[in-house]
Amino acid sequence: MINKIIIKILFSLLIVFSSQTFSSNIDELMEKGNDHYKKNEFTLAIEEYQKLINNGYEGSSLYYNLGNSYYRIGKTGYAILYYEKALKFVPSDEDIKHNLALAKLGLKDKVDTLPTFFIFQIWEGLLAAFSVSGWTIIVYVNFILLLIVIVAYFFARNSSQQRLTFFSGTGLMITLLLAVALLAVKFNKEFNIKNGVIVVPSVTVKLSPDNSAKDGFIIHEGLKVRMEDLVDDWVKIRLNDGKIGWVSKKNIGEI
Repeated sequence: MINKIIIKILFSLLIVFSSQTFSSNIDELMEKGNDHYKKNEFTLAIEEYQKLINNGYEGSSLYYNLGNSYYRIGKTGYAILYYEKALKFVPSDEDIKHNLALAKLGLKDKVDTLPTFFIFQIWEGLLAAFSVSGWTIIVYVNFILLLIVIVAYFFARNSSQQRLTFFSGTGLMITLLLAVALLAVKFNKEFNIKNGVIVVPSVTVKLSPDNSAKDGFIIHEGLKVRMEDLVDDWVKIRLNDGKIGWVSKKNIGEI
């Protein structure tokens, strides 16, 4: 019995020590990367930031710094890729949005988006307002408020208080259902629908996943595309205007 307790204590101490060591390594690598960036040593900064990614770390600040570093050395594709990754964590961050828009100014491809009904545009705007965790919090808060209002309804002292709690509960129920729907769609888009960015100067899109296949069209660095399928080292992509084709996996970075 005593031996089991000692083992549990030692195991707990090992976990705490390991997490502290990992955390200190993250801070150290991040600090090194930031120091290189401040000295305009952008390639060295990228190397330090990439070490963090290789260790399984991710975050808006890391991806934002990587995007800035790649932008400063002229690799627009990678800059856009990491700005897009950063936006997945904080969709409403104005600095990331600004730098992303700035990086996209130099894009060679101007792909026309298929026209959408204005209601769908509003829906997409709502989806982009928060991340999955953000919408989860909104659902949780609305649910708690709804429970409070339901309890208040049954403890209301008069009909006017009951009417107030009833209409408040109805509004919260509608808001909750909308938030749940948005969370479900956002979750599906984040984890089932994959987007990517072209990271090479230009690439010829093939009509089938084969080097000897017929050429379809040419796209350039920084273009964001939908990733629909994977066959060996080939990725099936779809452009906003509906064009479909295949590109080598090495030419595209997944957001």
